[in-house]
Amino acid sequence: MGKAKTVFICNNCDNHFSKWEGKCPQCGSWNTLEETQIFKENKQQSARSAIIQNEDKFVPNKAILINDVQSGKTSRVPIFDPELSRVLGGGIVPGSVILVGGQPGIGKSTLLLQLALQNNFKIFYVSGEESEEQIKLRANRITQGNADCYLFTNVSTDKILSEAKRIKPAVMIIDSIQTLTSPLVDSIPGTISQIRECAYELQRFAKESGITVFIIGHITKDGNIAGPKILEHIVDTVLQFEGDQNHMFRVLRTTKNRFGSTDEIGIYEMITSGLRPVSNPSELFLRQGDSVLSGSAIAATVEGLRPLLIEVQALVSTAIYGTPQRSATGYDLRRMSMLLAVLEKRCGFAFGHNDVFLNLAGGIKINDPSIDLSIVAALISSLEDSTIEDGICFCGEVGLSGEIRSVNRLEQRIQEADRMGFKEMYISKFNTKGINFERYKINITPIGKVEELYELLFANV
Repeated sequence: MGKAKTVFICNNCDNHFSKWEGKCPQCGSWNTLEETQIFKENKQQSARSAIIQNEDKFVPNKAILINDVQSGKTSRVPIFDPELSRVLGGGIVPGSVILVGGQPGIGKSTLLLQLALQNNFKIFYVSGEESEEQIKLRANRITQGNADCYLFTNVSTDKILSEAKRIKPAVMIIDSIQTLTSPLVDSIPGTISQIRECAYELQRFAKESGITVFIIGHITKDGNIAGPKILEHIVDTVLQFEGDQNHMFRVLRTTKNRFGSTDEIGIYEMITSGLRPVSNPSELFLRQGDSVLSGSAIAATVEGLRPLLIEVQALVSTAIYGTPQRSATGYDLRRMSMLLAVLEKRCGFAFGHNDVFLNLAGGIKINDPSIDLSIVAALISSLEDSTIEDGICFCGEVGLSGEIRSVNRLEQRIQEADRMGFKEMYISKFNTKGINFERYKINITPIGKVEELYELLFANV
């Protein structure tokens, strides 16, 4: 082996420096330089790497014209999980590398173990965090069993890839990338150099063999995947598993997908037997109970390409202490403050001396501005202590002047509300062009100002 060299690598920009500094000279981030040792290859190893790269069938020997490239439809392997298949774009692409990140205990290992047990093709499950007995105990909770699922508990990339070549699976699962070690790098597992080298080896193996590789990645306290940013660049797909451990719902988002759309999401329900795919998420996020209470409104939103109906809950009460409190769960607190300012300025509602609490039911996080109108309705309902009739939903963005602005994919939202049996839907009057509302059973009420919403819902109560 060659000689190990000590360098300092930035966690943010992945640049190398010869000495430690508090601030990265390249990207300007503070306290991101970490000491690590890089193993420098000798001439024999460099020659061996060059031979491997020259033999790679995916690297062309000469430049060719783009019109001469023969392109066909990407072949996909169907899988049992409909939500994961939706997020990936319709199945698994052979030879692709898929990175799955998420908080500890959110269900990443359970999701991929279900993938290994619920499909009939050969799968190689590699774990560097759990023993075979621990994986078996978790697998016993999942009803389906795959006779061609192989378990291997090891952290050395040489032994893992050697065993994968012997088994020749269709899918290989790595749990997790932060536990692997490469003999070409002289540092502890989880360091930037180890993660980068292990990821390159897995990517090269996937492209040469045509085996799909799923990689589980840990995240930092900021919510980013731990390790160098290049880890997200070299993989084909990046999936983010989100959710609150206090709630049963989990959302699988696509942040990068070379073989499909990044607008799709998958929704799961965590139960004792694992993760259950949710085909109709609107039923989960609507009101639970028969009585209609004040401060509750239904929003018609779109997450990715899927329309959702969720319940918005607001509580406005007199501030007992001097400074009023502002709290929002599942929604941007700064945008809620903006909506409160619009209601005070344009409609004259006194929110300045009240505590305001906002919650999106089910633990889901929504960034779609189309739920502004439902939040405004819920806030006024709680302040006036007046209920909103059952069967009414809202869809519209609220501007700084109090105007109700148009939103995209309105017909999908109307179809979902109509399918769920809602009677009336409030939308922006600027969103009515080119849409035939007569083919829907739901009554559409267009409005242009926040004041109109108050007059229609609460003025005559």
